[in-house]
Amino acid sequence: MVEDIVHSMDVRELAYNIRKDVLDMTLHAGANGGHIGGAFSAADILAVLYGKVMKGGDRFILSKGHVALAHYAVLAECGYFSKEKLLTFEDSGSTLTTHEIKDSENGIDISGGSLGYGISIASGIALIRKQNGDDSHIYVLVGDGECNEGSIWEGAMTASKLGLDNITVIVDVNGQQLDGYTNDIMPIKDIGNVFKDFGWFVKHVDGHDYDEIEGALKDISEGHPTAIIAHTIKGKGIASIEGKSGIHHMRITEDEYNGYIQELK
Repeated sequence: MVEDIVHSMDVRELAYNIRKDVLDMTLHAGANGGHIGGAFSAADILAVLYGKVMKGGDRFILSKGHVALAHYAVLAECGYFSKEKLLTFEDSGSTLTTHEIKDSENGIDISGGSLGYGISIASGIALIRKQNGDDSHIYVLVGDGECNEGSIWEGAMTASKLGLDNITVIVDVNGQQLDGYTNDIMPIKDIGNVFKDFGWFVKHVDGHDYDEIEGALKDISEGHPTAIIAHTIKGKGIASIEGKSGIHHMRITEDEYNGYIQELK
């Protein structure tokens, strides 16, 4: 499926559609709400990854579980399943839940919920593919708050030790996590330097600049896994909530929805 999609989509339009879909799903979910903040900070990254970079055989691992809404949106936009299905989000019996449920046929390769395991899972996949002479690539999205998990660094050590240059990790550094700012809760002075110390090839980008993201995703180092430190803004795309606290998970009214759609335009 990816092979037929890549290089054929307008990334700016795709990013807009992802954000609109996220708002549609959140409004539909009613009292259950949705994780808008992180979905919006990662929307441009996912748009470039799916719209410009991934090719047939490549796999995407969503380690940052609270970005599920944005992942559902980009999968629907790319034709993995219908956009009508998005409006089953949080319905009883729906497969589109707050955290992803593994559904490889529809582009969801791992179940979400427990943070910190994406790099380790990707390392296993990447090692097997290297051993089989498969030149496909594994992409992983993690969050800066998620990097408080020790399992992130266990995975980072493993990928470096094994020379898994077929892994690229994108760290969505939006400066916030569940209940506050990362620098207040558990700061990591320079995530990029930590990856570098573990032997990774590291690049810093503006996580909302399509050209920078694309260039970094296509620039890998032989013999080393790649970490892209994407500096983003939580809630990016809606000026009235950008970077504000309390937007990790939101419930929105129809009036708020209409206002946010106008801001997106």
